[in-house]
Amino acid sequence: MGEVRKRRRKRFGGNKRTIIGWSVGVLAIILLAITGFVYKQLQPQNHFKEVPVVSKTPNNTQSQYGVFNVLLIGSDERKGQNVGHSDSMMLFHVDLNRNQYQAISIPRDTRVHLDGYGYTKLTSVQYIKQATEGAKKGVDAAVNAVSELTGVPINYYVETNYQGLQGMVDAIGGIDINVPFDVKLTHPWYPENKNKVVNAGVHSVDGKMVTELVHERYSLKNGEYDRQKLQEEALIGIAKTALKPSNVTKLPGVIKQVPNFLIASNMNTSDMISLGVAIKDFNPDTQLHYYQVGGEWKTMYDDILKNNNDQLVMDKAQLEEIIDQHFKQ
Repeated sequence: MGEVRKRRRKRFGGNKRTIIGWSVGVLAIILLAITGFVYKQLQPQNHFKEVPVVSKTPNNTQSQYGVFNVLLIGSDERKGQNVGHSDSMMLFHVDLNRNQYQAISIPRDTRVHLDGYGYTKLTSVQYIKQATEGAKKGVDAAVNAVSELTGVPINYYVETNYQGLQGMVDAIGGIDINVPFDVKLTHPWYPENKNKVVNAGVHSVDGKMVTELVHERYSLKNGEYDRQKLQEEALIGIAKTALKPSNVTKLPGVIKQVPNFLIASNMNTSDMISLGVAIKDFNPDTQLHYYQVGGEWKTMYDDILKNNNDQLVMDKAQLEEIIDQHFKQ
């Protein structure tokens, strides 16, 4: 009888191990399947089949898979503040099918219309909405103002500030930036850089100096337009450095900076990872095409500030031509 019980216990014990083994095996298969599914979904051609539209301007053309618009907002909001001006705006048209990226700068002092207020500078739109209705309404207003001005829908927005930019550049160990002309720092963030001159040429710089360069405009011959060129060169420098294979080890530091770099965005982690997969072989020299739009400076009445100030009235014909040829394909 005892022998029978032993045999039964042995058989039962064997069955138990078999059940556990099967359970672990099934769990492993499920996890692998989920991992494979997630990896497949994160592939750009799958992930960006459908994209949101966050602006009021509808998509008046048939949307294509992997084609969308991203608005990059640079805010002058400082740490501890709840409001800031849109100090720089750059609209990107992403075409993952052709691996081509179009970018156009929208000057901060461009005259735009804000529902409920009237006409004002673009830089004031986000500020007044943040101050009266909160941060989200401020971003929404800025997005809609750019969308209405350009006539294209905006699918994603990413907002950063100068502190976040500095942290991001430092996280990748600094960058090489091509400074196309001499720059005198007349309004620096850091007092020790007051009136410092950065001569034309390629410079290896840290995050602090990058923020100084992209902020300066008063000493530049073409003011805001030259500052836009500095911002373009900074983005190219960041892209080239961040995508170097040798910088893979610095990714944890970059990831830690993301909460500081981003003030607001409707892109989630999956969106960012998928876009990162798409641009891993990005070459800004051949794949990034940058545009500026001219205009006329006029002293005009500002319905928000209730006074006359200098505003840029963009060349509508030139803007429409650039948008039609490069942002609606």
